[in-house]
Amino acid sequence: MKRFLLRIAALLLILVALFAAWLAWANRNPDLEQASAAPTDAGAQIARGAYLARIGNCIGCHTARGGAAYAGGLAVPTPFGDIYASNLTPDRANGIGDWNSDDFWRAMHDGRGRDGRLLYPAFPYTNYTKLTRADSDAIFAYLKTLPPAQQPNREPELRFPYDQRALLYVWRALYFRPGQYVADASKPAAWNRGAYLTQGLGHCSACHAPRDGFGGTGLREELGGGMIPMLNWYAPPLNGNQAAGLGGWSEADLAAFLKNGISSMRAASGPMAEVIHGSLQYLREDDVRAIASYLHSLPQQLPPPQATPERLGKEEKRAILELGQSLYEDRCAGCHRANGTGASGIYPRLAGNQAVTSPMAVNPIRVVLNGGFPPSTAGNPRPYGMPPFAPTMSDEQVAAVISYIRNAWGNEAGIVSPAEVNRYRTRQER
Repeated sequence: MKRFLLRIAALLLILVALFAAWLAWANRNPDLEQASAAPTDAGAQIARGAYLARIGNCIGCHTARGGAAYAGGLAVPTPFGDIYASNLTPDRANGIGDWNSDDFWRAMHDGRGRDGRLLYPAFPYTNYTKLTRADSDAIFAYLKTLPPAQQPNREPELRFPYDQRALLYVWRALYFRPGQYVADASKPAAWNRGAYLTQGLGHCSACHAPRDGFGGTGLREELGGGMIPMLNWYAPPLNGNQAAGLGGWSEADLAAFLKNGISSMRAASGPMAEVIHGSLQYLREDDVRAIASYLHSLPQQLPPPQATPERLGKEEKRAILELGQSLYEDRCAGCHRANGTGASGIYPRLAGNQAVTSPMAVNPIRVVLNGGFPPSTAGNPRPYGMPPFAPTMSDEQVAAVISYIRNAWGNEAGIVSPAEVNRYRTRQER
């Protein structure tokens, strides 16, 4: 018996050693030793860093409401608890005043703080790892020019066991592959530029990808679409698929949407409107065209989400659609037109609009309940908004009008239930 227990113990030790070796191998990052190159023009480097920080929308997370820019303190909600954005100003006590470019490169490229601690992936180093060292250095040079802000950092407020940082070694082994973007020699330079910005600094997959129970994203499903955790919006697929992606868009429409927040195809609302307002509207024309070209070329990565099977009789469905048509003609047709074509560049068309017909009806529900507000941008400084109908329409009415829109003018999508509307009416807003 003693010999058997010794053998079991030895086997367990071997397994632990193998697991530790796997973790060490999976968390390796040979690029960390890449040296920084002195800039030939410090002013140009800072200007470039300011532009890159805008594209990454760093200010969007690292600025609390009413607080100093980049001083941190904003809570980033996750299914595991809140993580607070850090202070990126050059304050020596609380920010990055004592950091050097190697420290910043380690954080961006490998997700490690100056003290070596693993950073939680609410900071999207899984995307930022693709940046070049030169771009990382430029962003750091820009941040060092900001006014120091004495805003203390806050520790994450995570539930057990997610508050145990050691578990991040396992998470990283499963979901993180460090490495700079490698250009595809078979593609044009503009396509590669779009891929670099989309996969890296733009961190589009932070929203436009499905996440599993541990918050991880499949490495081959980066832009396949998915629900945004805690924010309760559906981020649609970003690829050239005709039925579920961007295949029905022209590259010009996509570029206009990314830069202006509205196009002939769609108007931005919710989290996307915030990103366009704070970040994407500042893209140079060549960069926004490069991103549009790259996204338009992508194949479908995931099958579209499946609609809930309907259990309605013909008469019940007809009654819902008749009520919805009556409500639409009374409250919606004045802007979106009786035939659902809208007004180009002002009110988005509803006929053939994939945001309307998606099996995930959460976005149109939230827009009808809470209103639709495209961002104010240089290309569309006075956007037309849509008022909220939650105060004046019941769950049954909201469900009926959305169901009608999803099945009129050639649209074909499932009927929305009052229970589904109520779920998002009563769910706490973030």
